[in-house]
Amino acid sequence: MDVSHPPAEGDEYVFERTFDHEDVREFGELSGDQQPIHTEPDEAGRLTVQGLLTATLPTKIGGDLNYIARSMEFEFHQPVHTGERISCTCRLESVTERDDYYDVECSAVCTNEDDENVLRAEIDGLIPKSAVPDDE
Repeated sequence: MDVSHPPAEGDEYVFERTFDHEDVREFGELSGDQQPIHTEPDEAGRLTVQGLLTATLPTKIGGDLNYIARSMEFEFHQPVHTGERISCTCRLESVTERDDYYDVECSAVCTNEDDENVLRAEIDGLIPKSAVPDDE
């Protein structure tokens, strides 16, 4: 992921991941979300991935950018299952330079292998200037 310049409106970042049974089980143990859809495979042998585990895709991109979220709004469109490749694209919708940080509004869209939206997010936060290279 190219983070070699200060954030700019329109910058896009992509991360892809396929969740497996162990990911779902570990997240269930950590979060306490042990619903049967997350612990008992369906007729195809898949588990349903927890919504907030799916939401770790945009947060992974945020971590790469040193993005500190102030608010996050998620809309889950359809289930994600183990074995599905999920792609997340985060776009910086607005960037306002402040004295010590950049005020950043970001949108995220996660899609499955059929290019169907599974999650959309709006994230408001900041990136400290100390966390990005100088633009000189």
